[in-house]
Amino acid sequence: MLSRIVEVAEEGRHLSLHRGFLVVESTSRPRAEVGRVAIDDIGAVIANGYGLSYSHNVLVALGERGVPFVLCGAHHNAVAMLLAVEGHHLQARRFDAQLAATLPTRKRLWRDIVVAKLSRQADVLDAVDQASVQLRALSRKVRSGDPENMEAQGARRYWPLVMGEDFRRDRQGGGVNAMLNYGYTVLRACTARAVVAAGLHPTLALHHANEGNALRLVDDLMEPFRPLVDLGVWQLMRQGRTDVDAAAKRALVMGLYDTLETDTGRSPITVCVQRLALSLAQVYLGERKGLDLPRAGVATQPQGAAGS
Repeated sequence: MLSRIVEVAEEGRHLSLHRGFLVVESTSRPRAEVGRVAIDDIGAVIANGYGLSYSHNVLVALGERGVPFVLCGAHHNAVAMLLAVEGHHLQARRFDAQLAATLPTRKRLWRDIVVAKLSRQADVLDAVDQASVQLRALSRKVRSGDPENMEAQGARRYWPLVMGEDFRRDRQGGGVNAMLNYGYTVLRACTARAVVAAGLHPTLALHHANEGNALRLVDDLMEPFRPLVDLGVWQLMRQGRTDVDAAAKRALVMGLYDTLETDTGRSPITVCVQRLALSLAQVYLGERKGLDLPRAGVATQPQGAAGS
């Protein structure tokens, strides 16, 4: 069964643990339970409301299961994330392998990620009836380490075609930018869990180098999947929706359960993220040569999921 992403967005909520369930209560009087979810079914918890409180037992239970607890600030940006200290029985060995990875290896893997991201952006352009030829040409030119920064060149061509000529990506902006922030926050939480579960250290990156970012590897590995969030936001825009309301949040979360084509059949995006993180650990350990990246194409809803 796929893990559930739980968001607490209403004001005045308290989270506690009771007999294996995460229980959400209203703190207004009279105090009342508003929902509960089996703790073992949760893949991530996103705290996105004011006046929230949590019991210590909840955070311990989530940590024991490797479930990220994400704290959101303004415009739905993640400002903190609680992650498990231990995520895999071979964690120390995999940390050592990460540290020992050579620069040529990291550059080669980053090239593969950039190629995958540019190719997926081109797929999105096809899906929104825009020309993808430039993005596909750039993807064929990416060299080890991406020294020409084809990723940034692609972004300059990509955003105006998807979101319009006047669009500017701004993490502190509202509207469409806030919807993108929310979608990326959910994707980042899923990727963080996959990285920890694979026994990798989230700070030991392939490419991202911001010294203040403790999740640099997470940001590396989520890159090929970002365009799928972009497509979800575009679809919401086509419906005339630009606010991060409950319906938009649900659509963006459910989008991560859509499926992509892989070498072993179609798999949900969340599973593809897990496979990518595991394959990186295997590359570091010398057990495989390349990353497990899904094939070209945009995600589709699993059969029977429409209207869920």
